[in-house]
Amino acid sequence: MKILIVGTGYVGTTTALVFCEKGHQVTGLDVDEEKIKKLQSGELHFFEPGLGELLKKHLREGNLSFTQDESKAIEENDVIFICVGTPQDKDGSADLRYVQKVAERIGENLNTYKVIVDKSTVPVGTADKVARWILEHRKNAIPFDVVSNPEFLREGSALQDALNPDRIVIGYSSEKALHSMRELYKDFACPFVETTPKTAEMIKYAANSFLALKISYINELARLCDLLGIKIDDLSKGIGLDHRIGEAFLKAGVGYGGSCFPKDVSALLKTAETNHQTLSILEAAVKVNQTQPKYFVEKLQAALGSLENKVIAVLGLAFKSNTDDIRESPSFKIIDHLVQAGAKIKAHDPTVKMGSSPSFKQVSTVEECVSDTDAIILCTDWEQYKNIDWMSVRKSVRFPFIVDGKNMLNANEVKHAGYGYYALGKS
Repeated sequence: MKILIVGTGYVGTTTALVFCEKGHQVTGLDVDEEKIKKLQSGELHFFEPGLGELLKKHLREGNLSFTQDESKAIEENDVIFICVGTPQDKDGSADLRYVQKVAERIGENLNTYKVIVDKSTVPVGTADKVARWILEHRKNAIPFDVVSNPEFLREGSALQDALNPDRIVIGYSSEKALHSMRELYKDFACPFVETTPKTAEMIKYAANSFLALKISYINELARLCDLLGIKIDDLSKGIGLDHRIGEAFLKAGVGYGGSCFPKDVSALLKTAETNHQTLSILEAAVKVNQTQPKYFVEKLQAALGSLENKVIAVLGLAFKSNTDDIRESPSFKIIDHLVQAGAKIKAHDPTVKMGSSPSFKQVSTVEECVSDTDAIILCTDWEQYKNIDWMSVRKSVRFPFIVDGKNMLNANEVKHAGYGYYALGKS
């Protein structure tokens, strides 16, 4: 099949490369000239393991191209994936302006029957809106179908998730469109959920919101474990081994962030509000996540007393390892609380590059970051932080106290190296 991917961000680029791997001819379309130039030269404009090699491979083999020519790209392809951003609006809802713009361009350039696929995370009812926007700008009676086919990619492991999905969800409204989607995904060995577009859209929001619930649930339990002297890791293992619950997303820490969970939970809550329904459990999960960074800073204050003019080393700025995504990262919420308390920040991250300010300085090595600091707070689960020789860097630390916001360090080893140590639910 000839496939057009509109939007060459994290989802769009991953989707394009996976379909190339499956033997399809793929074109990536974007209005951002800088992104297109980078991709055409074989360079990613974001960090994601494994994608860079595939990008060079398929450019070299000639089954992947990138363009800014909307009319030609729409006319020459059979299946069009909409992979543009749906940022959070001021009221918490998903902003569909970019999706609408793509739909209107498709309508203006529709020349043969095409399947239009919503890959972006969109609210319930968006497939109907896309169809209406196309119809409003269509210049002829050429038919088309709109399908909802949400992505379930985890940043940091997007390639493996896309090549080996847990499931493929197809929300369709015509047998012709369903046949095209089955043909497109025929080489994928996983369960298929074939349903209505509205249900497919809801599945995406419900899945991400449920995972956010698990994170907030274990984090709130971990606060209680602090008071009761219970080891949260043992508790997580004890409940996670129940196959009805599962071990994933039961690791206590600084809370969830990134481009998906905060935005998708907010959008689902807005959908409920619009329909005069309350999702009280989800509202509570959001409240726990919002207060989690401050909880860690309070633990740091309990150890150091006043944070005024204290120098704090922050290890990790990305919201999780193996990405450079800082959207809604708990690290920055912690940094905000620290700065408000009068602290000075030294920060390190392997992929994120930030500027400096009077209260914030990013350095290039872990050793430089922890040197002459009054405390260390670990905010991102990069593997290199797990392997730090804490005994070796101890001599350069002014006050040896570590707050492990990811519960990833060996408490006994850190304490043996001479540090005070706090991790959620491990007191």
